[in-house]
Amino acid sequence: MTDPIADMLTRIRNAAAVRKPTVVIPFSKLKNKLALILKKEHYIENLATIQVAGRPNLELTLRYLPDGQSAIQAVNRISKPGRRVYAQKKVLPYVQNNFGLAIISTSQGLMTNKQARQKNLGGEVICEIY
Repeated sequence: MTDPIADMLTRIRNAAAVRKPTVVIPFSKLKNKLALILKKEHYIENLATIQVAGRPNLELTLRYLPDGQSAIQAVNRISKPGRRVYAQKKVLPYVQNNFGLAIISTSQGLMTNKQARQKNLGGEVICEIY
């Protein structure tokens, strides 16, 4: 697999499209931090580390609104292995008029575009979620 983050985002997008309650993703530290950000921003309900065939996996419980619609409307991968996208602190992206969020990989770890703006940091734009 050349892009495990894109695989994670695609699994989440596909599970939300068919209204699955949970999605299982192979574990990595980066994916775990990304999932923690999604939980903190209320895009997913819960996450847990489980063992499947002796290997660690992340189990994400997706969040749905009372009308049955997914909390995640769209997930877009911005920076890809073939084309890295960086943003300086002055030009961090606004997603859906600041209703969505972008996840930025900074020198101080993964954070949302709002947190990076407050800390005056730039970095690689991983993805956009709204």
